[in-house]
Amino acid sequence: MCSQPISGLHVTVSLRNKVALRSPQRCTIQAHLHVIKGTVVIRRTLGRPGPGKLASVHLHSGTRIDPGNGKGLLSEHKTFKHGKKTKHNGENTITYRIKFHVESDFGLPGAFITENHDKHEFFLISATLELFDNRKIHFDCNSWVYPVSKTKHGRLFFSNASYLPNLTPKALEPLREEELHTLRGDGTGERKEWERIYDYDCYNDLGHPDKGHEYARPVLGGSVKYPYPRRGRTGRPPSKEDPLAESRPEIINLDIYVPPDERFSQQKMSEFISNSIEAVLHFLIPETKALYQNQSGSFDSLEKINDIYNKRNKVLDGWVTEQLKKLVPEELIKETTNHASKQHEVKFPIPQIIQENQMAWKDDEEFGREMLAGVNAAVIKCLRKFPPQGKDGKKSTIKASHLEGKLDGLSLDAAMRQWRIFILDHHDYLLPYLARINTQGVCMYASRTILFLRKEGTLKPVAIELSLPGPKEGEVTSRVFLPASIGAEAALWHLAKTHVVANDSGYHQLISHWLKTHAIIEPFIIATRRQLSVMHPVHRLLDPHFKDTMHINALARSILINSGGVLEKTMFPAKISMELSSALYKEWNFRNQALPIDLLERNLALEDEDSPSGVRILFEDYPYGSDGLEIWTAVKTWVKDYCLVYYNSDDAVLSDVEIQAWWLEIRKTGHGDKHNEDWWYKMDTIPDLVEALTTLIWIASAFHASVNFGQYGYAGYPPNRPTLCRRFIPLEGTSEFSEFLKDPEKYHLSMLPHRFEMTLGVALIEVLSKHTTEEVYLGQRQSTEWTDNEEIRQKFNKFVENLKEVEMRITEKNMNPKLKNRSGPAKIPYTLLYPDTSNVISKGGITGKGIPNSVSI
Repeated sequence: MCSQPISGLHVTVSLRNKVALRSPQRCTIQAHLHVIKGTVVIRRTLGRPGPGKLASVHLHSGTRIDPGNGKGLLSEHKTFKHGKKTKHNGENTITYRIKFHVESDFGLPGAFITENHDKHEFFLISATLELFDNRKIHFDCNSWVYPVSKTKHGRLFFSNASYLPNLTPKALEPLREEELHTLRGDGTGERKEWERIYDYDCYNDLGHPDKGHEYARPVLGGSVKYPYPRRGRTGRPPSKEDPLAESRPEIINLDIYVPPDERFSQQKMSEFISNSIEAVLHFLIPETKALYQNQSGSFDSLEKINDIYNKRNKVLDGWVTEQLKKLVPEELIKETTNHASKQHEVKFPIPQIIQENQMAWKDDEEFGREMLAGVNAAVIKCLRKFPPQGKDGKKSTIKASHLEGKLDGLSLDAAMRQWRIFILDHHDYLLPYLARINTQGVCMYASRTILFLRKEGTLKPVAIELSLPGPKEGEVTSRVFLPASIGAEAALWHLAKTHVVANDSGYHQLISHWLKTHAIIEPFIIATRRQLSVMHPVHRLLDPHFKDTMHINALARSILINSGGVLEKTMFPAKISMELSSALYKEWNFRNQALPIDLLERNLALEDEDSPSGVRILFEDYPYGSDGLEIWTAVKTWVKDYCLVYYNSDDAVLSDVEIQAWWLEIRKTGHGDKHNEDWWYKMDTIPDLVEALTTLIWIASAFHASVNFGQYGYAGYPPNRPTLCRRFIPLEGTSEFSEFLKDPEKYHLSMLPHRFEMTLGVALIEVLSKHTTEEVYLGQRQSTEWTDNEEIRQKFNKFVENLKEVEMRITEKNMNPKLKNRSGPAKIPYTLLYPDTSNVISKGGITGKGIPNSVSI
C-alpha cells in the first residue's frame, strides 16, 4: 500500500475497487483517482419528497472488464444528495449532484445501475456525467424506478451511444444480453405494476362471460377463423365461465397492466381523465335533460341537434352524480362532479363542418371531397373495370346507362380510359355480416359508390348501389340511386348518401383507425422491446414512435372495444365489431401500408423513377395523397440517412442478430397469424430495412394523424358522418314511403342514431380528437441529448428542415384557389398532415393539425 494526499483527504482503494473515505492519518492510495461528477434529474411527484439518500447509483465501465464476471467494472456506489427543485422541459423536477472517485484506468462509463430503497417509485428523466477531460456522457432514461423490495434488483441504464450487436464494447455485451433477457420474462404469472416484462397474448379480454352470456366474445388471434395481431400479456386469471377468456374487473379499470415505460405520464393521465370528464358532461347533461323531458329516441329537427353546440346546458344539482355512476368509474365521480360544479354550463364545441356553412355537408361536392380529404381518405379507388364486381365474380347492378349524361359530356368508355371513374366500395366485406348486423336494431346496407373526376379535380358522385342479402343463401338484392336536385328523388339520393357515410364511418373506426394503426403497431412495440437493446440504433430510431401506444390500447380494451363498450354502443356492427375487424385483418398486408404502394394498389398513382417517392400521383388535388407523399419522402430520407450511418452493407443487416430476431418474432409471433404470407420483407438488405422502418413510422405518425385528429371536425356533427342507420330507404308503395313523402327531413332524422348514441359518439370523438399538451410531434424529440452521434444530429436537423418545407408547401396549396379539394364547400383547410414541427399551434385541444410521433390517443 502507498499513501498520498488528494484534495486534503486520503483515499483507500481496495483491489476490489471499493472506495472508502477515511481520516488523513489512516488513508493510503493504490492508484491515482479521477473524479466524475454526475447530475441526476427526476420528475417531482406531487406530495412526495425525492428518494434522496434512499436511492444509489453504481457506474459500469464501458471499456474495462471485471475479470470476475466479464461485465464492465463497477464503481463505488453513491446516494442521491443535494437535491434541488428545478424545471426540465416545463416539468417540475428535482436535480441531484453526485460525485464519483474512480481509478484512472476505469475508462469511459457506459451504463449505470440505480437502486431505489424508498417505499415509492420515482421517474428518472436523465443523468449526465462530466468526465475529468471535460467530456460529457448523457443517459436518456425516461423510466420508472421501482423499490428494490419489489423488483429484487437494481435498474440498469445505458448511455446514449448506439451500437450494432457485433460492435458492442465487450464490457457491455453481458449487460446488453441480460437486460433483454429480463424484459422477456418467462411467460407465466400475472403481471405486477412494477414489472418491466413484454410478452404476447391474444385478444381474449374483450368479452366478459362471467357477467352474462350476452357479454361473451370470441377470442381474436391464434386461430384460422379469428386471426388478429397480438397484444401485451397481462396474465390475469381466466374467467369462470370460459377458461379461454381472461377475467375482467367488474368496474372500468384504468390501471390495467402495461409495462411501466409504456404508461402515460402523470400529466397526460390527468389530462386524459379531465378531457374524458368534460366529454362525459357534454354528453350527460343534454341526455339526462332529454330523459327528464321524455325526449328519448331520435332528434326531431336539425335545430335540436345544433342545440348541443349552440346552447349552454346548465348543470342541474342532485341527479348529476346519480347519472355519472352509470357511466364513470367510482374513483372519478368526485372529480367529475367537482368539475361539473365549477363549469356550471357545458356545451360541445362547434365542429368545423358546420362552422362556416351549416348546410355544406349536404352538398354532393363535399360528399366526394371528404373521400379525398376527410378522416378516411385512404379507401377510395380508381375503378379500372366496369361494372364493379365482387370477389365471388358477381357484378354490380350499376349499369352504364345509369351514368349516361352524368360524365360532363364523356362516354363511360372515354372516362374509364382517362382514369376518371372512382369507387368507394363497402360491399364485399360487409355483405356476409349484414344478416347478423341487422338483427341488432339497425338497418344497414352494403354499399358501392361510383364517382366521376371532373376537370377541376373535384369528385362528383354519380351512382350509389345499396345491397342486402337475399331470402336465399347466395342471393343479393340491390337498389341503385342516382343524383337529383329536386323532389322525392333528391331526398332519396340524400338518404342513400347517408347510408354510404354510415358504412364509411364503421370502416374508418374499426379498420382504418383501430386495426391499421393501434392494433397492428402493438406487436412491433413488444418485439422491439424484447429483441432490440436500447443501445441498438433501430431501437433509438423507433422509440419515440411507440410512446403511449400500449397504454391507450389497454384503455381501449377496457372501455371502448370491449363487450358493451362505447364502440359497440355507437357503431353499426355493435356486438360483432371486433369480429368484423378480424375478418378484415385476413386481408391486411404490412407492405401495402407503405403509402406509395397503397396508392398504386388503389390505382391513384403511377410508378415514376424520377419522383422522390417512386410514384406520381394520379391528380394533384388529392390532399391526403399529395401531402402524404411529401411526408413519406421526408421520413424515408431521414430513415435512409440514419441507417447508412450504422450499416455499410447488406451483409451488416443480415448479420445483425438483434434485427433478425426482431423481424422473425414480428412475423412468427406478433403477427403470427400472418406468418405464411409471402409479402413480408426478407430483411436481408438495407433497402428492406429502410422500407420496413419507414412504413412503421408512417403508420404510427402521419397515417394515424390523418385518421384521428380530424374526427371531431367532420364526425362531431353526426348528420355528416352517422355511425349507424336505424331505418332502410323506403320502397315505393309502402306506408314508410308515404311517411317519407310527407316529411323527408323527419324521415332522414329518424334514420340517424338515437340521440343517446349520437351524443355519446360525439363525446367519444371529442376526447379522441384532442392533442395533449405534452405531445411530441414528428421532427421533435423529448430530449436534445437522445444520441451522442453528431452525424445523426445533423441528419435529424435536415429532416426537420425538410418537414418545415413541407409545411410551407401545404400552406401554399391550401391557399391555391385552383385546388378545390383543399377546403371544399365546408371551407375546412386540409391540415391533417401538417407536421407542426414548431408545436406553436398544436398546444393541445382540438386543432385538426399536427402529426404526433406515435399512436398516443
